[in-house]
Amino acid sequence: MASSTGPAPSTNLITDVFGLTVGHAEDWRIGSGTTTVLFDQPAVASVAIHGGAPGLRDSALLEPEMTVEKVDALVLSGGSAFGLDSMGGAAAYLREIGRGFEVRNQRVPIVPGAILFDLLNGGDKAWGTMPVYWHMGYRAAAAAKREFTLGSAGAGLGATTANLKGGLGSTSALSSSGFMIGALVAVNALGQATIGESPQFWASPYEVGSEFGGRGWPQFKPLDACAFRIKSDALENTTIGIVATDAALTKAQAKRLAVMAQDGIARALRPAHAALDGDTIFAAATGTALEPPSLRDLTELGNLAADCVARAIARAIYEAEPLPFPNALPSWKSKFGGG
Repeated sequence: MASSTGPAPSTNLITDVFGLTVGHAEDWRIGSGTTTVLFDQPAVASVAIHGGAPGLRDSALLEPEMTVEKVDALVLSGGSAFGLDSMGGAAAYLREIGRGFEVRNQRVPIVPGAILFDLLNGGDKAWGTMPVYWHMGYRAAAAAKREFTLGSAGAGLGATTANLKGGLGSTSALSSSGFMIGALVAVNALGQATIGESPQFWASPYEVGSEFGGRGWPQFKPLDACAFRIKSDALENTTIGIVATDAALTKAQAKRLAVMAQDGIARALRPAHAALDGDTIFAAATGTALEPPSLRDLTELGNLAADCVARAIARAIYEAEPLPFPNALPSWKSKFGGG
């Protein structure tokens, strides 16, 4: 068994993976926010980009053939291209506490990240010349801890889907060999996570307990289940996320984990990976487990990563609250009631 050097899992959050914390910063006036995953020690990481319209910072260095092996943090943010400033804010915090890639007498924090488009959700986007996302990135990194809020929080605050309020979700799972895997996803999808007009989620077969309402699969397939519905014909969508494990991985293995985790987006959202989406999944390995993973372990972790992503997407929407703006989309709970 590859038990971790950390505490036993209990929260069904990505922080069940020992060696990382999560922080949020939000601005309800503008209807947007930022989420940072901060690693206790630099973590091996890679990325898989399956959407046609991604917004990224420092993603190229995560490819297996690139020189830098590890990252200090990963950031998810609202704000479209403006949100790329949030990675700079997180890097400033990390430099302040002495973290970063060492180059002679300088330290350069490695903080890749991805953004989603939430500029048309009704919030006041006239923030002037202030770098609001830089400050949110700094605050999110400084606020990182093991427990954090889901739903309309952090990078998911301003997120929407085709029919319901989007949000931020997280889940975790334990492999048969004792490796921990977790997912954190900000859902701002082109399509929808529910089946037609029903309250059931496409991710229902993967639900653990009643983490997103326990409604299960519909008894009868709704007539409109496979109807084509999208938010708009514009570039205003993206589902972005992070999967993490305590297994010790190489960059190439982290790349494969990210690729397999992308399947979770397709399991939970319809459509997925479109030209108008920016679907991006980062994968990170803290390496805190006591035993190395076998090839079978790596395959199981990839399968669990996809399940965790699918569950996190549904959980993000289940936990979301409507934005306090005119004509805002309803949340799942406001439309369908409690769990």
